[in-house]
Amino acid sequence: MADVATLVEQARQGRPRAVARLITLVENAAPELREVMAALAPYSGRAYTVGLTGSPGVGKSTSTSALVTAYRRLGKRVGVLAVDPSSPFSGGALLGDRVRMQEHATDPEVFIRSMATRGHLGGLSWAAPQALRVLDGAGCDVILVETVGVGQSEVEIAAQADTSVVLLAPGMGDGIQAAKAGILEIGDVFVVNKADRDGADATARELNHMLGLGESRQPGDWRPPIVKTVAARGEGVDELVEALEKHHGWLAETGELAARRRRRAAQEVEAITLAALRARIGDLRGDRHLDALAGQVAEGTLDPYSAADRLVAELTG
Repeated sequence: MADVATLVEQARQGRPRAVARLITLVENAAPELREVMAALAPYSGRAYTVGLTGSPGVGKSTSTSALVTAYRRLGKRVGVLAVDPSSPFSGGALLGDRVRMQEHATDPEVFIRSMATRGHLGGLSWAAPQALRVLDGAGCDVILVETVGVGQSEVEIAAQADTSVVLLAPGMGDGIQAAKAGILEIGDVFVVNKADRDGADATARELNHMLGLGESRQPGDWRPPIVKTVAARGEGVDELVEALEKHHGWLAETGELAARRRRRAAQEVEAITLAALRARIGDLRGDRHLDALAGQVAEGTLDPYSAADRLVAELTG
């Protein structure tokens, strides 16, 4: 095992094996994880992160592959983090759906990693924030995050991406599902994929109508565009990239980009803190003090909130 400093330096040079090993350390919550994050910190915050979400079958993998092609034509180094409900393939260089991404597998300027959710809800892996830092530190100009495709619980992507892309397809009832799931609130750009199918125009109109309902935007606020694509043939992908770049520019001009990244960092720090506290609580489960508090709550001589206050005081004292 190479030392962390060497791995980080190799990742900065764009060596896929080093990037893969760093992400493996992240996924496994290895003892070196703190050292990895400290070493990557000076290089973070440079990549533009785009999240792609939507119901299963709308073409997220195909759209991701098409975006990789488009950004590579622009000379960008691209990272892809695809969250898979199953275990990731060993090596971490290909998506679970390897056929759709095969054309990029040998491109040294594209790094593709599939990660397992490991039971984490919200469409993302718990390790996604740190994995994004690895790809950012490896010099990726654009990072595409493809969520697992679980429908209504995927809103977590909005917290991890600079721009959230919501994909829909005609004939799948996605318009109604979007309203139910609250996806309208997280989308910065909407894509009606498979636009060569019947009903694509109707889906776009319905979506546009829903976006207009109860709209309370102020002058200068972002109005999410609707882009129609046929990702399998590359149609409409340039228009999608243009919409993404416009949103990126708007984020930078308004200060929203920095604000989103601060919120993202706050949530990441909070998650790490809560994990540490949970671990300490776990250590106390066999402790006599916790057992005594639990006994008092069970007997009715102490309420659970007061017991929790005492436990917090012990943990933080």
